[in-house]
Amino acid sequence: MSKCMKIIALQLVFFIGFATTGLAQLPSTGVSSSGVLDGVYVQEHIPTKRVVQYAHLREADVMWSKRVWRTIDLREKMNHPLYYPEEAMADRMSLFDVIRYGVFEEGSLTIYDLTADFDDKFRFPVKPTNGNINDPDFVKRLKEFFGTVAQVARLDPETDEFVYDDNGDQIYDSVAEPYTSRDIIRYEIKEDWFFDKQRSVMDVRIIGISPVVYFRNEETGDIMGPKNLFWLYFPECRYVFQNFFVYNSSNDAMRMSFDDIFWKRQFSSYIHKETNVFDRPVNQVWDGLDALLESEKIKEEMFKIEHDVWHL
Repeated sequence: MSKCMKIIALQLVFFIGFATTGLAQLPSTGVSSSGVLDGVYVQEHIPTKRVVQYAHLREADVMWSKRVWRTIDLREKMNHPLYYPEEAMADRMSLFDVIRYGVFEEGSLTIYDLTADFDDKFRFPVKPTNGNINDPDFVKRLKEFFGTVAQVARLDPETDEFVYDDNGDQIYDSVAEPYTSRDIIRYEIKEDWFFDKQRSVMDVRIIGISPVVYFRNEETGDIMGPKNLFWLYFPECRYVFQNFFVYNSSNDAMRMSFDDIFWKRQFSSYIHKETNVFDRPVNQVWDGLDALLESEKIKEEMFKIEHDVWHL
């Protein structure tokens, strides 16, 4: 081998090693934290994928629209790719772990507080007051949205005894016990369906998404009911969801991203609310099977609109 060829070969080796090291910093590449490639090639398609932008939409082109709220039950088999794996792997993780990554690691996702009114209009963003996302008080507040907050008695690190204030009262600290992927029971999404006469299509765009857990009594541990943790603005989430793999049972080499799974509507859901004059959900009026039938009725009405829109 000539000296020139040796130099080129060394440069290629250096370039490949540098590229692998750079991709190792990206999630879901298949490269472990120790730099070992767990596979036969670096999975770089999804981790470096760009968001496919929505088609431009004018208000004048929207002939009809309807806002609905859906529930994605993670117990359904079709929704398992959103729930599993329970523990993050080198090449994939659950949707909740992806959300946690976007909030804490990248700092690119803004969570919106529900407040006491269970607001889903993105009016109360959780942001640092001083603009520093690494501020300890801000990070502590974020962790409270991702876990159950419990009051734990403060201990003196030197004597290992309880600490009391000047009045003799015991001091308690708020400690957040983090939720894991297995704690998420479903997701709720808010979406707008509309008919675009410019493209002659019925289209849908997800506006927001919210993870739901079981709310438990702190004293007894009994389940009191479902609880929304927070809301996320979905168009902002797309830039994070696009870079994480979703499991494909047919072919490991042809996996989609989480953004793809929502774009292609490859999930099972039911409608639990539509826009109405009372702003109330379906289960506030109907229970059990009646609520499910009402959900199907709303879906059927939207289906008829799509076929009858040319007669409007």
